[in-house]
Amino acid sequence: MSTNTNHHQRLILASSSPRRQELIQTLGLPYIIRVSDADETVEEKITPAQLVELLSLRKASMVREMLEAEEKHGIIIGSDTVVVYHNEVLGKPADEQDAFRMLQALQGNTHQVYSGIACIDAATGKQAVSHSVTDVKMKPMTDSQILRYIATGEPKDKAGSYAIQGIGATIVHAIEGDYFTVVGLPLSLLSDLLLQFDIEVL
Repeated sequence: MSTNTNHHQRLILASSSPRRQELIQTLGLPYIIRVSDADETVEEKITPAQLVELLSLRKASMVREMLEAEEKHGIIIGSDTVVVYHNEVLGKPADEQDAFRMLQALQGNTHQVYSGIACIDAATGKQAVSHSVTDVKMKPMTDSQILRYIATGEPKDKAGSYAIQGIGATIVHAIEGDYFTVVGLPLSLLSDLLLQFDIEVL
């Protein structure tokens, strides 16, 4: 059995999301967290796929700029997730009313979740960017069920106003695609991208 010499190559997760931090641990590679306060506004009209790739790259690039010279080693990982329904991008809700509007639209219907990943070699600046998309079918819900879900506080900072890995799991009927795309860090895609930097997860 050959030992992988690249396992000392650390990952730098450019995210404050507890969900992404939990997921990055599952890869079994050394990692650190560096939070980017990247501006997530995008003026130009672009597709959801382009949007999540652009924002993932922006987050990772900002962290690379923040790193001190002696810290510039490892692969920086930026990720961004959006919910799309009828060509409308649903980000994090502005308030409870906004969350209600989103959940009312999504209930009983199928929507798409896009997650982008950008990997940047901190030392060289080499980049690899991609995204994945998953279909999510929501259960039909009454207004009172939606309000009870909002009252849990879970929808507050989630794209599309729900979390599939929380109590939001009870309002999802089915998914077609990668579950981790919906959570916000598609691990299968990430492992493919890391291969471009000679990092083998398995």
